[in-house]
Amino acid sequence: MASVSRYRLEGVPPSLESPHDAPPLGDQQSIWTLPGPVWLLGWVSLFTDSASEAIYAILPFFLTRVLGATVVSVGIIEGAAEAANSLLKVGSGYFSDRFGLKRPIVLAGYAISSAIRPLTGLVTIWEQVLAIRFVDRIGKGIRGAPRDAMLASWARPETRGRVYGFHRAMDNTGAVVGPLFAAAFLVMFPGRYRELFGMTVIPGAIAVALLLRLPEAPATRAPAPPAATAAAPPPIRFADLPRPLFTLGNSTDAFLLLRLTDVEGSPITVLLLWAGFNAVKAALATPGGALSDRLGRRRVIAAGWLMYAVVYAGFAFSRSGMALIAWFMVYGLYYALTEGAERALMADLAPVSMRGTVFGVYNAVLGVGSLIASVVFGVIWKVFGAPIAFGVGAGLAVLSTLLLVVLVLPTTRTPAASRTA
Repeated sequence: MASVSRYRLEGVPPSLESPHDAPPLGDQQSIWTLPGPVWLLGWVSLFTDSASEAIYAILPFFLTRVLGATVVSVGIIEGAAEAANSLLKVGSGYFSDRFGLKRPIVLAGYAISSAIRPLTGLVTIWEQVLAIRFVDRIGKGIRGAPRDAMLASWARPETRGRVYGFHRAMDNTGAVVGPLFAAAFLVMFPGRYRELFGMTVIPGAIAVALLLRLPEAPATRAPAPPAATAAAPPPIRFADLPRPLFTLGNSTDAFLLLRLTDVEGSPITVLLLWAGFNAVKAALATPGGALSDRLGRRRVIAAGWLMYAVVYAGFAFSRSGMALIAWFMVYGLYYALTEGAERALMADLAPVSMRGTVFGVYNAVLGVGSLIASVVFGVIWKVFGAPIAFGVGAGLAVLSTLLLVVLVLPTTRTPAASRTA
């Protein structure tokens, strides 16, 4: 118990000390045994997402109904924002690896987002929303790769899925709190979107204050192999990074919200649905990540992609509001199966000294794909209608899953890789 207590209070992973200091594997099956810094980063994400999602959930409504933007504009805003986010992860990830300073970069990223986000309440045209979302995602891009690398340094290989799943659960809990608060605010003060956006400065400031207590990540080092068998880590192959196969069909979730807004009409209803959706994600994220620890990362990811395809097909063929709501709740299962597993897979594959860089490059590929997918989805929606757009997304997800199963999984079923295949 002494080693477990030191692990939690000081945030020093036993894997970086002596193997005899590590808590037994059975003691790590609960989130209560996770290191203190993992919990702290979880709370930071909770407050940050409560601010971000209070805006995000009704942003499509605000853009199209208040500012008069088109559905293509929604795709441009979200695609460009996510591309900026992901491209910056390359530089921040490399810099954090090169100089070994992850905490200051993470702090700067959260501070930028927290400062710019409330300015959404002052916009008058959609291009201003684009600028604010762009800077907000710059902050996310700066912090993302170093933060994910820090989480890896506080996890053991057999618990990485659980650690990343727990972090996503805390993040998604914030995405429940934010929309619920926004819905309550708009019930009391109908139509006062700008004041709501301005109030997001409060949880943002709390998140930055919590980060001031975060320790720098421990100096990670891989266990030295015996001299006779010492070798450089094998290079990471593009085929080892399965999600780029999937990204071009993975457009922004803003389109799901816009579809629900078209059917339900009320932004308050959409806020409540967004909160319910994130409650599903929060409840299942930790078990989903832990499932990848037991069954293998890629198998769990493939199941998640199939769930994505099913939901998008449901959005393509369903017409009633109740059916769309049901599919939207099921959509949370896709995130639960993929978010923790994908991050854990990156930590599995990356050399210890290059985790920040690998997370950055990986997310840059995703961001560019998201930009293309979101713009194309918006154009297809405008020209052919929402059912065709969602049907195309479902078809690409099925194709990507087949490629993953046929081309990637057979090349990774080796004794050494079977645990995380």
